[in-house]
Amino acid sequence: MPYLYQDSKPRPAAHPGSARATHSSGKGYEELKRECLRRGVLFEDSDFPACNSSLFFSENPPIPFVWKRPGDIVKDPKFILGGATRTDICQGDLGDCWLLAAIASLTLNEKTLARVVPLDQNFGPDYAGIFHFQFWQHNEWLDVVIDDRLPTFKGRLVFLHSAELNEFWSALLEKAYAKLNGSYESLKGGSTIEAMEDFTGGIGEMYDVKAAPDNFYEILEKALKRCSMVGCSIDTSSAAESEARTPSGLVKGHAYSVTGIEEVSYRGRQVQLIRIRNPWGQVEWNGPWSDNSPEWRSVSPSEQRRLSQAARDDGEFWMRFEDFKAHFDKVEICNLTPDALEDSTAHKWEVTIHQGSWVRGATAGGCRNFLETFWTNPQIKLHLTEKDDGQDDCTFIAALMQKGRRKLKKLGADMLTIGYSIYESPGRDGHLGKDFFRYHPSKARSKTYINLREVSHRFKLPPGDYILIPTTFEPHQEADFCLRIFSEKKAITEDLDENVAIDLPEPLHPTPSPQETEEEKQFRALFEQISGKDMEISAEELEYVLNAVLKKTKNIKFKNLSLISCRNIISLMDTSGNGKLEFSEFKVFWEKMKKWISIFLQFDFDKSGSMSSYELRGALKAAGYQLNNYLLQLIVLRYSDEQFQIEFDDFLNCLIRLENASRVFQALSVKNKEFINLNIGE
Repeated sequence: MPYLYQDSKPRPAAHPGSARATHSSGKGYEELKRECLRRGVLFEDSDFPACNSSLFFSENPPIPFVWKRPGDIVKDPKFILGGATRTDICQGDLGDCWLLAAIASLTLNEKTLARVVPLDQNFGPDYAGIFHFQFWQHNEWLDVVIDDRLPTFKGRLVFLHSAELNEFWSALLEKAYAKLNGSYESLKGGSTIEAMEDFTGGIGEMYDVKAAPDNFYEILEKALKRCSMVGCSIDTSSAAESEARTPSGLVKGHAYSVTGIEEVSYRGRQVQLIRIRNPWGQVEWNGPWSDNSPEWRSVSPSEQRRLSQAARDDGEFWMRFEDFKAHFDKVEICNLTPDALEDSTAHKWEVTIHQGSWVRGATAGGCRNFLETFWTNPQIKLHLTEKDDGQDDCTFIAALMQKGRRKLKKLGADMLTIGYSIYESPGRDGHLGKDFFRYHPSKARSKTYINLREVSHRFKLPPGDYILIPTTFEPHQEADFCLRIFSEKKAITEDLDENVAIDLPEPLHPTPSPQETEEEKQFRALFEQISGKDMEISAEELEYVLNAVLKKTKNIKFKNLSLISCRNIISLMDTSGNGKLEFSEFKVFWEKMKKWISIFLQFDFDKSGSMSSYELRGALKAAGYQLNNYLLQLIVLRYSDEQFQIEFDDFLNCLIRLENASRVFQALSVKNKEFINLNIGE
């Protein structure tokens, strides 16, 4: 699919107060609701209809689902009953435990929850069958409206539901998220961190528990105090182990949420505990410090109340932190953006965001393994100026996200394998070329290239200037991306895209020499042979001679130069305005073309007779044209073939058009200056 390059200049983090309405009618939630109330009808969402296409894209429903509104399922439906809590999230028949674990974490922060789930919705007198939820998508908050028709089987909800049968906020939230991603099936399989980020606009970090740092308990404690959302899981060694229960009551390949971390006094010593929630709403750890374990008998009632400890089969349980490290394999932390945190929160992150694209043939260069194209990827400069408090280094998290891939599942798109590298800046501006990366190793990089929606890592680097290169693993893979930098102290970023500039040599004005050289005599004879008696070359004559000469030129691939191209050449070179080329004009053009052939051969690195579109940036610069990524992409789309190769006739056409455009631009600039001078004179 074609991707248009997006300007990756830094943008401020989006604020949820400005959530954009997404309904195809262009109307927002309030306006749609008023219309329904005025007409006395219940809202039906044409963007996400109550039919099979909203459920599955690769198969038919395994059972006959019936779409019902909450009032058709229970007598007295409620949006939220007694506050939105962790126990309102019970998994149905969809493999989206990753989403449910994120929703459970969401309920721990009232402010964050109220942003995603506007709490002023209900089934009261102004009920119109319409609800809305807000999600973050790539530095933009979106307001997603839905109707309240939900898939049921035998009168019960099929997917996410609350433990209270007449409470529906969690089921409606799941439906809105399914709409955002195209269908319920699109929610099968995922990472908890993905949903956490969509609920908060935060940035994710992943930890391998078995290789976690020594201060891992403190990291989790600090994360929960910052209101960060935390999830965890146990790895599987095969598909057969997915959702398999262990003897200790834990479930492999299942997404849990971390809801608390505390120290408790036990028999005269402090024990570190961690609280985990299973989104199933049941099936719990049965080892030490589980709900009915003997350890709790040695803990005072007041201490148990402080920890909200109760022996209920609700899917939530405590376990010793050492046991947690022994049994769990992965932890995901979603650090919230500053606007998501309470004013009293001790620590806030500084946030910078870049949007961009990998465009095949222009800016989709692949990783460092592909040196010939790696340098063409987007390049972002990072200025680290302020050290962390009491430290010599600067801490930041770099998170690279590929955009919209889950929604594209139904079109067969998978997650691409992505990552990034960080280099020390050489201290000069402009897009860095191939030779820089040939001779300079990276200073840091993402821990791995992986096919997740987002790759992130925390770094500590000395103050200075760095270049960050976001890439796909393989070249020629297209996607839009969002790069976010979260820093402890303010960091400054800028895109290293080239400024558009033209640096052409002065036009040649050859003066006749007293005596022509042998080469000049041969050239004049050629001209006389082509032009005929009028001693001027028309577009048709130019077309004939250029095609004849270029097809005989060695080492270049050439198809054909059209009559329109030759008219463009005459438009470029014709100083007399008669629509033809005189001898002196033809001679100047011939010198230009010899120079362009030389440049083409210089950048045909594999001597194949055609030039890689990834080398076009350098070739155009050698010809006097410095272009930004956007213009470069448009030229590549116009002149390269399916194999990202450019033959000489296309290169020549490109240069002729650029030079004609530059002449027009320069002429307009002169006229504008004259106009300004006239106005100043008046």
